[in-house]
Amino acid sequence: MAKQYSRFPIRPGIITPRRVIQLIFLFITLFIGIKFYAFVAQLEAGTVISIERPPGVEAFLPISALVSLKYFLVTGIFNQVHPSALVLFLVICSTALVFKKGFCSWICPLGLLSDVLAKLHGLVFKKKRQVPQWMDLILRGIKYAIVGFFIWGIFIKMPVDALGQFIQSPYNRFADVKMLEFFTHISSTAFISILVLTGLSLVIPHFWCRYLCPYGALLSLLGVLSMGKINRNSQNCINCKKCEAVCPAKIQITREIKINSLECSTCLRCVYACPQKDAIGFSLQGFSMNPKRIAFALITLFAVGIITAKQTGYWQNNTSVQEYRQYLIGNQMPQTVPRTMPKGMDPEKIRRMTEMMKKMKPQLNKTL
Repeated sequence: MAKQYSRFPIRPGIITPRRVIQLIFLFITLFIGIKFYAFVAQLEAGTVISIERPPGVEAFLPISALVSLKYFLVTGIFNQVHPSALVLFLVICSTALVFKKGFCSWICPLGLLSDVLAKLHGLVFKKKRQVPQWMDLILRGIKYAIVGFFIWGIFIKMPVDALGQFIQSPYNRFADVKMLEFFTHISSTAFISILVLTGLSLVIPHFWCRYLCPYGALLSLLGVLSMGKINRNSQNCINCKKCEAVCPAKIQITREIKINSLECSTCLRCVYACPQKDAIGFSLQGFSMNPKRIAFALITLFAVGIITAKQTGYWQNNTSVQEYRQYLIGNQMPQTVPRTMPKGMDPEKIRRMTEMMKKMKPQLNKTL
């Protein structure tokens, strides 16, 4: 019996649930960024803290999350330095097990920016610019090489002692502040790099997402295990290839029944473009999922993860306001040993690492 897919009641030219979700998460991201900036500004001014640090800022610390994940798997300890970084990392990874790279096309602000630049590409260029197929294949390997490097370096090379030392190191404790400083005191090199990447994404649609984003590469790999997939009903398909024409991942949809491509982000452009009823759609273990259901499911995954973290005490970090203030006002790493250390952690190693980080700071500032 042919699989049935419900047609979407919303015209893609007006607004879609995906676009609504993108804008909601963009607003949340901007709100977190502004709130964290205000928190740091209060610390630097030495005034009373009236705006608390938003834990959601740790979503931008994926390296810390990877280290924390291995440390948790090896020791069973869910560290309190950047707990929400690991919580949000796990939630984002869980979306890939249900909606493939759905996070990239439904939630990620950079995914929204890529969509906007792709729209501008259509206005600027009369004909869509594409790289040759052989070059496209080579370039796509870059993001997998990047994520492979981090997985190899952290999950294979780093011993448990090094994991604990990194987690408790001053550099990791104040990684959120360093990230903010990257934007508020951006170097000319970093600024030019961002302009170049923006320009490349304008000339070649979705350049960053398709070729360079390591987070997207990780979700692509996890998406192999996804319970949900785009499915094509060959009996109803008229082989018009309109789905392929709008697919940002350039997937040859009409050659497949189940779309297993690593590049599929469940953006549903192919479904909107299909003129034939019940020819293509997204299903989760045989259950048809329309855009509203996908949007609801994604929001639910994030809500459950965050609420659970808050209820179990794994949302707020354990770095005190005084430690943040000491770092910001004193313009140096705190000299005290952290209040809580992993079992077996040598205070002398912490002291030596602190001295090493102080010596490395000028070079790190140039890099960041």
